[in-house]
Amino acid sequence: MNEQKYDYNTMINRTKTGSVKWDEMKEWNPNVPQEVYPFSVADSDLRLAPEIIEGLQEFITNDLSLGYTHADEAYTSAVQNWMTKHHNFTPKAEWIVQTPGVVPAINFAIRALTREGDGIVIMPPVYYPFYDTIKHAKRHITESPLINQGTHYEIDFEHLEHKLKQPQNTMLVLCSPHNPVGRVWTREELEKIAELCIRYDVYLVSDEIHSDLILPGHKHTVMATISKEIEQQVVVCTAASKTFNIAGQCVSNIIIPNKEMRERFIAEKESYGIKTVSALGLATTKIAYERAGGWLDGFLELVVENHRVIKEFFAQNYPEVKVFDLEGTYLQWIDMRALGFGVSELEEFLNQEALDFFDQGYIFGPSGEGFERINLAASTESIRQMLDRFKEAMEQYQYQSQR
Repeated sequence: MNEQKYDYNTMINRTKTGSVKWDEMKEWNPNVPQEVYPFSVADSDLRLAPEIIEGLQEFITNDLSLGYTHADEAYTSAVQNWMTKHHNFTPKAEWIVQTPGVVPAINFAIRALTREGDGIVIMPPVYYPFYDTIKHAKRHITESPLINQGTHYEIDFEHLEHKLKQPQNTMLVLCSPHNPVGRVWTREELEKIAELCIRYDVYLVSDEIHSDLILPGHKHTVMATISKEIEQQVVVCTAASKTFNIAGQCVSNIIIPNKEMRERFIAEKESYGIKTVSALGLATTKIAYERAGGWLDGFLELVVENHRVIKEFFAQNYPEVKVFDLEGTYLQWIDMRALGFGVSELEEFLNQEALDFFDQGYIFGPSGEGFERINLAASTESIRQMLDRFKEAMEQYQYQSQR
């Protein structure tokens, strides 16, 4: 890890900055000490890549406009070049549509391509905004749960086909790589998904926001590259936000090869009055894609190390706790059911006794009850401190239980 150039050790205290993650932690426990960091919401408290800071300073210093801005040829080329280099996929310029985020894009796709009352298929445990987005669009949530194999999850293709063949289910929203279980779907798995969507004429929205965060030994495949047939049936959601910790800039690049689908998507987006996105967000994304690739390399090494530290800790101290393999994302999925806590008791124990703030598994669907999602986009030292607090609180809890 190139620590001379990049700082993966310094954590930023974001108290009173409007940080969603930090404000939530204070709500959960107003008395949390200042030195405690949250490991919940999927953004990072590490320093930004210096190339991004320098690029933004240049942008502001040069007095470039912060007026209404669209994605020009230079911006589009930066996106295309990144996708080509990292994913062997070069989307045509006209395929790329900007939105204020991936979740809004999923909302636009659902509303543009399906009708009220249609079923939208998801594979839980899964990213929790999928549920609200479907519900708010007045569509039906149709679940095809993943299969928990103990160390990893797999798709239940028989059950998935059963759901997709039902005519009322008109769209599948796929998380690829999968949040929260950390799977990077193989090409063979994606081919099966694509084949089912084609066979039953189901739209496919592929949330690929974590696609740059792939751990060694695994490879992400953009769904649009699976076949020419699925290319004309898919909406691919991408962004630099998770990759470079710039989610607050609110820019995503949505790739829609099918012209009719794209026109319907844009019309839906513009019906909300959204024609442009943030000028600073466009600049930040372009800078990140063009300059900050080296930072990402070191960041992925950090994620690998943090995964190793957590897996080793639980294997040595609490072997009954299952730490799932991590193939992609920086989100660690852990099964804590064997500790014997009820769902609310586990949350209370973590937030009030251990002072460890994770995303509770139940928010990802009922199959996540008793699980925790831990954000690994943090310094290894802060991860170790979090684990130390967990161990100390567990020892105290076990002592009290035996009295």
